[in-house]
Amino acid sequence: MDVALSNQFLIMKKLQYLFAIALVAGLQACKPEETFDGPNLEDIYGPFFIEETLTISDDSLDLASGETTQFNATFSKNLNWKLEVHGMSSGARHVHEEFSSKVDFSWNGSTTILPMFRQETCEVMLTFDNQLDTLRDTMEVLSIRPLQGFVLSDFESGLNPGWAPFIQNGANMSFTVRSDGQAAQGNNYYDMGGAVTWDWLIGLIDMPASAYNVEHFPLSNNANNVFFNAMIYKPSAYDNGLTLIQFREDDNGDGTYSNGVEDLWAFEISGGTDGWSTISRKYEDIVTLVNGAETTPIGNGLHEPDKLVQVSILFLANPASGYSQAYLDYVTFTEGGPLQP
Repeated sequence: MDVALSNQFLIMKKLQYLFAIALVAGLQACKPEETFDGPNLEDIYGPFFIEETLTISDDSLDLASGETTQFNATFSKNLNWKLEVHGMSSGARHVHEEFSSKVDFSWNGSTTILPMFRQETCEVMLTFDNQLDTLRDTMEVLSIRPLQGFVLSDFESGLNPGWAPFIQNGANMSFTVRSDGQAAQGNNYYDMGGAVTWDWLIGLIDMPASAYNVEHFPLSNNANNVFFNAMIYKPSAYDNGLTLIQFREDDNGDGTYSNGVEDLWAFEISGGTDGWSTISRKYEDIVTLVNGAETTPIGNGLHEPDKLVQVSILFLANPASGYSQAYLDYVTFTEGGPLQP
């Protein structure tokens, strides 16, 4: 082999060597990572079985003293599961759902579906998506969970004697406190119902601060931190009803509200849901309404909950729409966040 051919052969060998090194480096750089996006095949196709059955750390729960209980279980793969605590007397429900391979959940007696839990036996049920397995147990709620906030009424003692109720002389009027097992909290609730053919207003309750032996409601001056809450039942059969909640402020600090001069905030609740629900409104977000439409504030235009002197709850319906009804329970102010029943 002559010298020229020998040199070409060496150059080709070197190029092949360098190409091989580059190819190996490229393949290493493209090596997939250990983790990847998307479902784990084991979770999709792997067998499902219970590794550790459902346990309850405290099956006799004293909610009034702040006790909590812990639910635990483990299973062979990640999947959607649902843990439900069901009050067998009240019908209260707490539902917690996750996608994981274990239950590690602490419960303080809170409610996701009203009414609230009472002193009762509760069924605990753990179910899994696309699996026949259901784990069940029972536990006792020994006392009612206390709620935070300034309570205007839970109706357990009837109507506050310092309130000023007004009820039209209509047909089938039912403005009364009832104790028939249907309350959202405790034993009692307020039933508002009737038919009035000449006026939108069916009835109302004025709740002045003086009914609580104060000049102004004991709220902070931070409207972004104050929430008004109530539990409302709006039967779907009577979805013509309208609950209007008004807030009157003492802008000038003389201890009273001057009509047409000082701020009057309000919001409405309409429609029907066939069940209790908790409504919460941040005080700062409540507006001035005239005939249901937002308008310019009447007073200084500042949301000042510490100057609030009266809350009014009005129940209304179109006079041509016939009978209407709604239930009311646990009316309260909270600070730092909405009511957590």
